[in-house]
Amino acid sequence: MKPMKKILVVDDNPDILIALRTLLKFSGYEVETADRGEQVQGKIAAFAPDVILLDIMLSGTSGCDLCKSLKQSDFHKDIPVIMISAHPYAEELALKCGANDFLPKPFDMHLMLAKIKSYIKEQMPISISA
Repeated sequence: MKPMKKILVVDDNPDILIALRTLLKFSGYEVETADRGEQVQGKIAAFAPDVILLDIMLSGTSGCDLCKSLKQSDFHKDIPVIMISAHPYAEELALKCGANDFLPKPFDMHLMLAKIKSYIKEQMPISISA
């Protein structure tokens, strides 16, 4: 049995965290959540997510600043970040912040799952030739 892929969801709205946790777990992912940007570094270190869903408009540390920081870090730059927001100009902002992708709120669940799947790399078995 292969290990479940891990998703870190960062949003300061508790209802969104609950909804995304439920949907993603039901879809076969292991899910961790954070409601403040200040929690993200510790969550990444402890959980090692395969993908991060990150709200642009967070209380405290902004999602954009957090994304820039992750993408500038040698340890975290390869973790795909999909930024989420209801703001009308958020997609352009998300890409300027270094996000790999963007998903508008309210979510199209099928689109969200397809985007997540596109960033999750399956481990390829190593073959040794004689």
